[in-house]
Amino acid sequence: MGHLITIATYSLNQWALDFQGNYERIIKSITIAKERGATLRVGPELEIPGYGCYDHFLEGDTILHSWEVLAKILESDETDGIVCDIGMPVVHKNVIYNCRIIIHDRKILLIRPKMWLANDGNYRELRYFTPWTKHHQWEDHYLPRMIQKITEQVKVPFGDAVVSTQDTCIGVELCEELFTPASPHILMGLDGVEIFTNSSGSHHELRKLYTRVELIKEATLKLGGIYLYANQQGCDGDRLYYDGCAMIAVNGQLVAQGSQFSLQEVEVVSATVDLEDVRAHRARSSRSMQAAAAERYHRVEVPFALSNKHWSEVHDPSLRKHLEPRYHLPEEEIALGPACWLWDYLRRSRAVGYFIPLSGGIDSCATAVITYSMCRLVVEAARNGNKQVIEDARRMSGEPPDSKYLPTDPMEFCKRIFHTCYMGTENSSIETRSRAKELSKAIGGYHVDLNMDTIVTSVRDLFGFVTGVKPRFRVQGGSDAENLALQNIQARLRMVLAYLFAQLLPWVRGKYGGLLVLGSANVDESLRGYLTKYDCSSADVNPIGGISKTDLKKFIAYARDKFDLPILTKFLDATPTAELEPITETYVQSDEADMGMTYDELSIFGKLRKVEKCGPYSTFTKLVHDWGSFLSPTQIAEKVKLFFFEYARNRHKMTTITPAYHAEQYSPDDNRFDLRPFLYPSRFPWQFRKIDEVAATLPDLSGGGKIVLSEACIRLMKSRSAKLRGAAPSQSRRKNPSKFPY
Repeated sequence: MGHLITIATYSLNQWALDFQGNYERIIKSITIAKERGATLRVGPELEIPGYGCYDHFLEGDTILHSWEVLAKILESDETDGIVCDIGMPVVHKNVIYNCRIIIHDRKILLIRPKMWLANDGNYRELRYFTPWTKHHQWEDHYLPRMIQKITEQVKVPFGDAVVSTQDTCIGVELCEELFTPASPHILMGLDGVEIFTNSSGSHHELRKLYTRVELIKEATLKLGGIYLYANQQGCDGDRLYYDGCAMIAVNGQLVAQGSQFSLQEVEVVSATVDLEDVRAHRARSSRSMQAAAAERYHRVEVPFALSNKHWSEVHDPSLRKHLEPRYHLPEEEIALGPACWLWDYLRRSRAVGYFIPLSGGIDSCATAVITYSMCRLVVEAARNGNKQVIEDARRMSGEPPDSKYLPTDPMEFCKRIFHTCYMGTENSSIETRSRAKELSKAIGGYHVDLNMDTIVTSVRDLFGFVTGVKPRFRVQGGSDAENLALQNIQARLRMVLAYLFAQLLPWVRGKYGGLLVLGSANVDESLRGYLTKYDCSSADVNPIGGISKTDLKKFIAYARDKFDLPILTKFLDATPTAELEPITETYVQSDEADMGMTYDELSIFGKLRKVEKCGPYSTFTKLVHDWGSFLSPTQIAEKVKLFFFEYARNRHKMTTITPAYHAEQYSPDDNRFDLRPFLYPSRFPWQFRKIDEVAATLPDLSGGGKIVLSEACIRLMKSRSAKLRGAAPSQSRRKNPSKFPY
């Protein structure tokens, strides 16, 4: 009675425009599927050219090379005896579509174009592709001559159709179509489709996997059916990390799940399932009534059966076993996702390592620990025999081609490829210098310690020589403008030194090549503009640029125990400080005091601004409900106005922000994700006036105004708010370098 089939889906680490490498990974995936006895293979979205080609999709070359790769796949013996679902762009009647090509035995069965395109957040598919709007319709597509010679077909079906084998029916969804309210799998399932394939290019965000899993399970829970989900994995040339996690679900239950973070280039997820389970699940009167009235899909028939063995001939211990979905904690996701992204970025850029200026603070600490996590993953992959990882590790280490070197210890490998430097000045503390040195030693980094006072003094003296006026810090009697300039020149000189050391440290160590400079500004500081333009905003890549300070602290606590790094306790206990002003007996610079708000509050502002799409007034009205028990409406109004004032004043800094690992939906990165003006009416006169008017009419339910910020923060906030309203500024020290445009 059983109709058992073995099916396979994949996570592939494809690279945009790497047609040769992408071809090899596709062929390898098909080979593994056949070795496992699979008769259906599904790969990720646009796997032939790579998902992240962006405007290259508009080039005829990309289309041409995609057909050339498909021709090689069709010619290969590996594609015989298996149905393969492969992704590439196709031009049909002079229109570019994002398509799946269904092939079997050197024939193209169907070209299925994407009907619902992803066009928000990180995605701009409508810039390159056009959706197929003729639902339930298909047309003839005339094949290129190079394909005709192989398949002996002049034309093939193109459109919204399904594939009918001798024993079942297969329908195709593409990525975003699973996330739409009216997903195609509903109507296909009512018309008798039993197997659904979904090829995705879905990026990683913290806590996002749960949504994806639930949608995949729900797709067949009411409807019944077998769902194969394939995804891109790795960094294909941009800020995004595609987190794999290929899955197979049957009747609303997972039966197979791949890893979410891996250094493997090809990861196969396969399962043996019984078509009779689907038919039994669908034997319900209400479903049958809807199915009987369902609109018919055109069926492309193929003389091939997926279930080519009797149930008694197959013994698979995983058959009918349901899995509980595996999820990582957010702090584990930070340890793994950015680490995998850093590895792909490093090996594909052909650099020989990373360089980071360690400040002794928690942000650069987190970046360094993520790099150490990358080294741990490399050692684990090498131990498991990953040939690509071993080859890349040898090249980065400067080993000759015939070397037998294997990375077996994370600290030893870290010493080879990770370089750290503490760039101190007279404003730096012994504590931060010590923490930086201890951290680098604990993870095995190659550490350099220097003082840059002579360089700072030289620049300061040069300015005095040219202008006749020598700038002073505020504590020395200088003005706000002098104080700010002297802070920023330290930060910018660190950037210059960072690139000098990144270029020459390998040479000092007798190696050839350069290092990539790592940035370490978190998403909240970028959102607030609490950074110096052309300092940390000028690194090569930033693995924490999309991660909140709150999550980074949790990650450091996790890494302390998981990686056995007790030094991290000192970073968790330290007060965040830029150390750009002189330390006195009565004053030590503090980040949260400078910003006038806590990092926790910044995360909330960021999510309201981007995720919940709130302007200043909507932000105020929501926070009145959330914070009203411990802050008065007037105090909340001041916080909201301060945030949007500083956000607007510093928005221009996003034009130079370091390409950062995308991990939060409220990232302010304008390069791909947050498309907003750079020049704002920073005082928002209409919006702020309305906030003040409403705040004045609301009752104070805070019980006397219990303040969660320090008194210094509140004084700073009030002084700035007074200035916004046109009042005379108070004597409160305005210490934040990011308050000003530059």
